[in-house]
Amino acid sequence: MLRIYQNTYRRTARKAVVYSTKVACCNHSTLCGITSHPRRSQDNGSSSSNGRHRRHEEFLLAGNSARGWQMPPPSRGYGMLVVRILRGALKLRYLVLGGAIGGGVTLKSKYEDWKDGLPDFKWLEDAMPQGERWSQFSRNLIEVGSLVKNAIDVDPKLKQLGEDKLSEWRNWFDSRLDDAIEAADYQGVQIVETKDDLKAKTTVAALGITSDESRKKYEKLQSQVETLQTEIMNVQIKYQKELEKMEKENRELRQQYLLLKTNKKTTAKKIKKSLIDMYSEVLDELSGYDTGYTMADHLPRVVVVGDQSSGKTSVLESIAKARIFPRGSGEMMTRAPVKVTLAEGPYHVAQFRDSDREYDLTKESDLQDLRRDVEFRMKASVRGGKTVSNEVIAMTVKGPGLQRMVLVDLPGIISTMTVDMASDTKDSIHQMTKHYMSNPNAIILCIQDGSVDAERSNVTDLVMQCDPLGRRTIFVLTKVDLAEELADPDRIRKILSGKLFPMKALGYYAVVTGRGRKDDSIDAIRQYEEDFFKNSKLFHRRGVIMPHQVTSRNLSLAVSDRFWKMVRETIEQQADAFKATRFNLETEWKNNFPRLRESGRDELFDKAKGEILDEVVTLSQISAKKWDDALNTKLWEKLSNYVFETIYLPAAQSDSFNTMVDIKLRQWAEQALPAKSVEAGWEALQQEFISLMERSKKAQDHDGIFDQLKAAVVDEAIRRHSWEDKAIDMLRVIQLNTLEDRFVHDKQEWDSAVKFLETSVSAKLVQTEETLAQMFGPGQMRRLTHWQYLTQDQQKRRSVKNELDKILKNDTKHLPTLTHDELTTVRKNLQRDNVDVDTDYIRQTWFPVYRKHFLQQALQRAKDCRKAYYLYTQQGAECEISCSDVVLFWRIQQVIKITGNALRQQVINREARRLDKEIKAVLDEFSDDEEKKGYLLTGKRVLLAEELIKVRQIQEKLEEFINSLNQEK
Repeated sequence: MLRIYQNTYRRTARKAVVYSTKVACCNHSTLCGITSHPRRSQDNGSSSSNGRHRRHEEFLLAGNSARGWQMPPPSRGYGMLVVRILRGALKLRYLVLGGAIGGGVTLKSKYEDWKDGLPDFKWLEDAMPQGERWSQFSRNLIEVGSLVKNAIDVDPKLKQLGEDKLSEWRNWFDSRLDDAIEAADYQGVQIVETKDDLKAKTTVAALGITSDESRKKYEKLQSQVETLQTEIMNVQIKYQKELEKMEKENRELRQQYLLLKTNKKTTAKKIKKSLIDMYSEVLDELSGYDTGYTMADHLPRVVVVGDQSSGKTSVLESIAKARIFPRGSGEMMTRAPVKVTLAEGPYHVAQFRDSDREYDLTKESDLQDLRRDVEFRMKASVRGGKTVSNEVIAMTVKGPGLQRMVLVDLPGIISTMTVDMASDTKDSIHQMTKHYMSNPNAIILCIQDGSVDAERSNVTDLVMQCDPLGRRTIFVLTKVDLAEELADPDRIRKILSGKLFPMKALGYYAVVTGRGRKDDSIDAIRQYEEDFFKNSKLFHRRGVIMPHQVTSRNLSLAVSDRFWKMVRETIEQQADAFKATRFNLETEWKNNFPRLRESGRDELFDKAKGEILDEVVTLSQISAKKWDDALNTKLWEKLSNYVFETIYLPAAQSDSFNTMVDIKLRQWAEQALPAKSVEAGWEALQQEFISLMERSKKAQDHDGIFDQLKAAVVDEAIRRHSWEDKAIDMLRVIQLNTLEDRFVHDKQEWDSAVKFLETSVSAKLVQTEETLAQMFGPGQMRRLTHWQYLTQDQQKRRSVKNELDKILKNDTKHLPTLTHDELTTVRKNLQRDNVDVDTDYIRQTWFPVYRKHFLQQALQRAKDCRKAYYLYTQQGAECEISCSDVVLFWRIQQVIKITGNALRQQVINREARRLDKEIKAVLDEFSDDEEKKGYLLTGKRVLLAEELIKVRQIQEKLEEFINSLNQEK
């Protein structure tokens, strides 16, 4: 740049010197001896002129140097030099300013693209309560707190605040309680003896309300609390799903980042799994396996069954050496099957199958989180008003000294249902228990409560039905510390020797599952169990209990030993069965679909997702002309009826057509027109997208298996999609400004308006003639050729029509309504022909007859106005030929064009992108909903491929497990 400016400065200086020399020569022509000839210089060519100027400059320079004469100061030349330099500087300023503006626009565009690419967090607004819901939630909590604050027990954690603070709180609480009791005595409220009733009734008396009011208010608050708990649970479920989804995406992005960073093809190291982990994975695969063949899941696992509150969960926790399950006082806590895989490891941890989080079972905080998550998963699995669920919750527990096995904890068997249970709860639990116990290789761990009478047990009958010989049943008597105080020692001896119950078992065991304290640790419970059996009367009496039949440790060893023995005996047989099933499925696939690959439901869904998103991209590539045609057609389809019925026909009946049209058009533009326009744009967008999807079906490589899924995704996305609200206000301003123009600008627009009027009136005329054909019946020729006849009503209508035609023939400019005299005349004329009708019947016939007459006249006026444009421009409203109809339809045509153009810009710039986001959101939801995918992607091809893929995975995992098992041997 500096060199360019230097060269420019040199050229400008040289030109200034030459110019000043010429000026000096002109002022001193007598000294130079040269005269100027302007006319002659104009005639000569440019080349000769340039040569003459150069010779002239040389002459001046030579003469001046010879004479020693100095040239006058070139002030004018220096002025021109300054002007040129300033002009160059100004050009540089404009270049810099333009570059800055262009860079700002580009930066803004990049920012908008980046902002559109951010993930959508709108689901948080739906998940978290806002506005009035949050205020109601707060008020309900305050009301509940105010009601129960006098019945709150003192939290032991307050001791941390100091003994003085705690004593002060207790004194205040006692004084408040004494005041409430005195108030209750004063009000005449009967005080009951229990502590809870005392607090409730004294609180009621202190508040000055009756017991009935208190009960109603308490029930109301209780229902509100339950409603809030349900809402909070739903929010937690949705939050948990989103959290798991984000964790999955985070892991995928992390893997991609590492691959890009290293820029090398790395292969993940295969981690050697333990036998029990491999076996657990096989069971997980089988949990979702559903086959049409006779093959069933007969792999061994330990099934824990028992009556409700018999101690099933406590036995399992004792085997796992951790309190991992939520506990309740008498209520049903186990609502779904829980598969626990126990494995030996250096650290005592637990982990869900579908989660990466590990819970440290040596920390109380992690144990609380684990119990809360188990409870949450159980409640989330129960849907549709049910009490229990068949959905398996799988988890793994590892720790030092744990026996390797797979246990399944089932809901406890109940004999009586409560009011808050579903009507089929009892039968559902029985069916679920029988299903797991019917597996011929399942080990049944039958839990019996030793603190209750054995005759009240429900589980023993079920176990005896599924395993009458007792070849795979292990009987466990729990709570023997309570049984020692209540039961006869001889009775317990009979139970543990298998002589009290008719059922048979491989072994009988007695355990102690705790002292009834929720806060006791497993170590404390096991120590209590060992101390009990050391000091127990039953244990010291000779011949009552054998040492190997007591403690949870001996039970765990026995169950594990039996489990692995069953696995080694049956695993080869199960693997051969799955191998045969795989062969049969592969043969069936080759016979039915020889040229197709086995694609599972997930793979097919991903392929359909790609095709749908490709169609969305195609939607943004539609030409502007096609969008204009589609939008204009849809707009007139939505607006034509209103234009004719509310604007054109009423205005034609009035004396001041143009005034009535202006009033009607302004009311229309301010109220209904913008909303109708947006509705038309939305329908046009929907129609174009559906037409693209239909067009893709005609392609040669079209796969019809995706049609149902695509239709469901499109319908759901269109149902969710709504036009932006601000578009209505924008359209209202544009339409009002457009309708204010009442003058047709050129002949081309006039011809287009005339054609639009003729087309619209002709279409309405066809509809009116169809209505008349239905009203008056077929014509004479059609009756003869098609053997049709007129009904009695049609004959009456024809008679009335003949009379009405006479009225219109006599008065072609008749008003839209009939006068009383005309109605009377028509009735009398019809009575002479023995046709008796009332005035309403005549009016019903008159309406379509007059409309046809009016439309025919309007069509004739349109034809007369074809060549009346120049007459209209000269005379205006006082034109001899009335062309107000043409002007009206020109204004309508203009507003349709302007509206269509605005809607097209909104579709291309905004709405198509928003529809794309809606479709992606629907696809993401469908991808997480296995039930919906199974419903939308179905058929023999899908079902057979799914089953083949599943069996292949199970068979491969079984072979891998068998190889590892043989190596361990």
